[in-house]
Amino acid sequence: MLLPGLFVRLLLKRDELFRRSLRACGLAGFLLAVSLHTLSSSGQLSTADHLAEPGFWPTQDYPSRSDFAGTDTCARCHGSKVASQKKTPMARAVMSSSLSDILHAHPLMVFGPGKYQYRIETGASQSRYSVSAGSESLSFPLLWAFGTGRVGQSYLFKKGTADFFEARVTYFESLGTLGFTPSRALLSPSGVEEAMDRSVGQAEVTRCFGCHATASSIGGRFDEAHLVPGVTCEACHGPGAAHVKAMNADSTGVSQKAKSAIFNSGHLNPADAVDFCGACHGTWWDVKLAGVKGVSSARSAPYRLVTSKCWGKGDARLTCTACHDPHEQLQTDAAAYDRVCLKCHAGSSGSSKTVSHDRPACPVATSRCTSCHMAKVYVPEMHDNFTDHRIRIAKAGEAFPD
Repeated sequence: MLLPGLFVRLLLKRDELFRRSLRACGLAGFLLAVSLHTLSSSGQLSTADHLAEPGFWPTQDYPSRSDFAGTDTCARCHGSKVASQKKTPMARAVMSSSLSDILHAHPLMVFGPGKYQYRIETGASQSRYSVSAGSESLSFPLLWAFGTGRVGQSYLFKKGTADFFEARVTYFESLGTLGFTPSRALLSPSGVEEAMDRSVGQAEVTRCFGCHATASSIGGRFDEAHLVPGVTCEACHGPGAAHVKAMNADSTGVSQKAKSAIFNSGHLNPADAVDFCGACHGTWWDVKLAGVKGVSSARSAPYRLVTSKCWGKGDARLTCTACHDPHEQLQTDAAAYDRVCLKCHAGSSGSSKTVSHDRPACPVATSRCTSCHMAKVYVPEMHDNFTDHRIRIAKAGEAFPD
């Protein structure tokens, strides 16, 4: 396995810490070394590491747009999956601002925490973002809306150039209006222009659209004109033209060539399967290297999941797709996940453990397991609660376990 230099250095540093702790024989150092050794030996990698390996991985660049078949072609054989996936939030992860239901439902949104007033006004075909302070004012049309608005929706625009700018404000569902974009609030802007936005570099633009759109980078270049808004089939399964060609040549669809011509994440081992979703939702290493700590890390479900005691070195019954079918709407009722919990845990007190049900029954309840064991935590910058995927016995008033 080829690993980028950064990851290699981290592994060497981890192992050196482990050896030093053994030599020092200090209990605290030894326990720390064992903890680091166990976590990083579970098989998790950063997204950069996975992208450096051969083969398909989400958010990667593609050599040619002709490699893609398109969702309508996928629907010829997978009609029901395509139809249901189109209704999911992932399929609407980014859209032209003119197609934003949030903006049309809120034709005038105003936010003014200080001397600067922020406004987004939406008409029939355009949403205009403006910031003013006294007689000073700037205004530009919004171009892209990120997020369906279930929690929030953020916006990008241009100032007549090729460069993107991020609006300093975001729509938050819990507020029903605008608030500062997470981590973008300024206490004392130098003027209207600084108060209005943050310049977004090309590398960041590529990462943003890489997760929120399909086929957004071709031949090493961001391709705004031809990208497919939202996460579609080929964002997770890779370009499908070769698969379609192989299927047409083998109508039975059972040849190894036809099967191998498209990526199926269901064949990944547990650690890689969680990292696969973590390409956009945050792997263990992605979050650690980014320095995200505290309740903000609850936004990265794959990271939190692999810190669960029951994860161990990876359990296929605990991968992201064991609970969430990416082709279907997200279930928000706790009872919908009981079937998954009972794949591991005995269903009633006193039941004997079996090979498949090797975890004990809960002594408190047999339903709505996640309401107790996957606590919801409030993330201040998002103005909303997030399900903490670190499975545990959550206790009222406990400190957030980092």
